[in-house]
Amino acid sequence: MGRVTVKRPVLRIVDGETRRRPDTLAAEEPLEIRVGGRPLAVTMRTPGHDVELAHGFLLTEGVIGDREDISTARYCDSVDEHGRNTYNVLDVALAPGVAPPDESVERRFYTTSSCGVCGKASLDAVRTKTRFAPGDDPVTLTPELLAGLPDALREAQAVFDSTGGLHAAGLFRADGTLLVAREDVGRHNAVDKVLGHALLEGGIPAAGTILMVSGRASFELTQKAVMAGVPVLAAVSAPSSLAVEMARESGMTLVGFLRGRSMNVYAGAQRIVTEDAPLVGAEGP
Repeated sequence: MGRVTVKRPVLRIVDGETRRRPDTLAAEEPLEIRVGGRPLAVTMRTPGHDVELAHGFLLTEGVIGDREDISTARYCDSVDEHGRNTYNVLDVALAPGVAPPDESVERRFYTTSSCGVCGKASLDAVRTKTRFAPGDDPVTLTPELLAGLPDALREAQAVFDSTGGLHAAGLFRADGTLLVAREDVGRHNAVDKVLGHALLEGGIPAAGTILMVSGRASFELTQKAVMAGVPVLAAVSAPSSLAVEMARESGMTLVGFLRGRSMNVYAGAQRIVTEDAPLVGAEGP
């Protein structure tokens, strides 16, 4: 797994008995994303799939909308005390005719692994406009299919098995087929890696897909899904009020507390079909 994990000594205490042993931890390192040589953002991430991360970040910030909008992405200008490349600075060159990022995209401070919108120049910039509104997507799903997604995502979390310390995101087809799964110390980075992969594979807008996340459904993750044209976002934990508001405004289906055969549908219930009928009520989402 390389730099994805690191070994550190730990004192293990069980029932009063102690012993020292090495423990496997999820790696966390900074990644500086530059555009045309100009620093744009620094995010704390798990190394790996950095090119996907940069593509997904620029997609969900509204800078690009197609893989052809980026001409090159290369590591540069970051060496350790021995002169070796740390692979912690990635410079992206936009294709001719693609406008550079607006100042609102710039992070005034670094982005932590827990916060992907920290340092935004203004709150107005948070509500990024999407090129791929998911509201008209006709995809429908059954509760039974949704119930199987958390286990399918968990099975794809190879690094979590050895560390227990990573978030995950997975993009599924409407039939439950897993297209891509990524892990990261930052839930927003995991989503950017997944959406960046979809972009590089020509899968944006992500029509007819489900984005499954291992934690909560924050406003930020909901916005990223909307920016990629994902019609359904599902999470094993709770959504925030602003996430629900954005899902309803954009026409996205938002499912929270997806655990076993139990789930809450907070928006877009018309896409959830049971016994050949959509789950729509007069007072429902």
